[in-house]
Amino acid sequence: MKRGGALAALALVAALGAAGCGNSAAPATPGAGNVAGLPVTHFDSGLKSGAPRPDLNVKNAEGGQDDQLATAAIADVEAYWDTTLPAEFGQSFKPVTSLLSYDSRTDTEETACGSVKKLVNAFYCSPDDSVAWDRGVLLPMLRQRFGGMSVVTVLAHEFGHAIQYRLGPKAGITKSTPSVVKEQQADCFAGGYFRWVAEGKSKYYRVSTAEGLNQIMAAMFFIRDQAGTSGTGRQAHGTAFDRTYAFQTGFEKGPKECAAMNAQNVQARLTERPFDSLDTGKGDAKVDQDTLALLKSSLDSAFRGAGVAAPAIVPGSGTCSGGPATPPASYCPAGNTVNIEVSRLTELAQPVDEEAEQSGRASTGLGDFAAFAEIASRYAMGIQKGVGASLDNPNAGLRTACLVGAWAAFTNRPGALRLSAGDLDEAIADLLRPDGLVSADVNGKRPDSGFDRVESLRRGYLEGSSVCSKQYG
Repeated sequence: MKRGGALAALALVAALGAAGCGNSAAPATPGAGNVAGLPVTHFDSGLKSGAPRPDLNVKNAEGGQDDQLATAAIADVEAYWDTTLPAEFGQSFKPVTSLLSYDSRTDTEETACGSVKKLVNAFYCSPDDSVAWDRGVLLPMLRQRFGGMSVVTVLAHEFGHAIQYRLGPKAGITKSTPSVVKEQQADCFAGGYFRWVAEGKSKYYRVSTAEGLNQIMAAMFFIRDQAGTSGTGRQAHGTAFDRTYAFQTGFEKGPKECAAMNAQNVQARLTERPFDSLDTGKGDAKVDQDTLALLKSSLDSAFRGAGVAAPAIVPGSGTCSGGPATPPASYCPAGNTVNIEVSRLTELAQPVDEEAEQSGRASTGLGDFAAFAEIASRYAMGIQKGVGASLDNPNAGLRTACLVGAWAAFTNRPGALRLSAGDLDEAIADLLRPDGLVSADVNGKRPDSGFDRVESLRRGYLEGSSVCSKQYG
């Protein structure tokens, strides 16, 4: 986050108290019991036992585990589009012309899009209508870190570009279309494919809506653009917030919604932007007495419309005496306080170690907004208690993450504590880890589905606090 000038004197949503957290007249839509209308499922995701052998010719393939995953992914995605293109767009499907497997450490193969030498990537090349992947570095790294479904994710995305090429005007893609729009659309097409897999229609893969989708969401987070990247850049793909938004749109609404993505509607909700000239810390603020006071002021202003007593934020052990213990921050209902362990939050607020992340080592920090969002989530518990909402029902964690998203949108304007480029990705990093607090209920229980956890933050950020009770009442 960035420290700036005077705090914006705008309340979040006055309806938060009247209908935003308490019992509203309209029936609440369940959130924690389903994933975009599908049941929450738990099983090992990946290639099905007895899956057919793909009848595809892959140049340079060595037949190892990653080639097998990639080849099956291409065969499966082609099967999806063979059905989907006629059904959704009224046109027949044509498979890609060629497939290439290469090792970026040793191979120097030339494609119509250039050499693969030292190219740690997977890509669709429109001049020769081919899909290629690096079996030497990229795919094994993804598989080892996030599981086999991350390999399928990357290939489904790249095949999304082939679908853009086939749809032509129906996808609205031209030579002047910004890169980020093409990438968002391809992420969205991948989401549509994974919905088909999650519904049990794939011959090759099975994916659970809990751990399986969690792997996919983690992979989407990993391949984000770095904080401070401009959304207008030639190679812009989007932040983790942007990319997961696009993927979830495809999963929830299908490929027609993806094809309707264009420069106007993508730019309207894109969060990717460079650091502004006043953000000398590049989005990193310390967790100290001054920033905690600014955080409290920001939260008080944002939630003033609820009309309830604001929780106090007090340094301590991060637990409640005789009450909830969710360190490094806990909401203590008895005294309406948020007890925080500053030392652990300071560690969490350290910038992400990008070198460690790229090499597969754990980073000790997630960034300052992860720490502030954890405190904000416990503060939101106090607001919810004040308006009579349950703090430990199945939807409490999702409602809390939604309210954190709404508060993040409130800070996305000039103020004493302002959202910086990359901050929302830091919150998503917290949502995707097993012990993050942003989507936890008062006792620290988190929804099983990372898809749901990320969606709840996103909905609060884009739609405001009123959706939090309507969706997660």
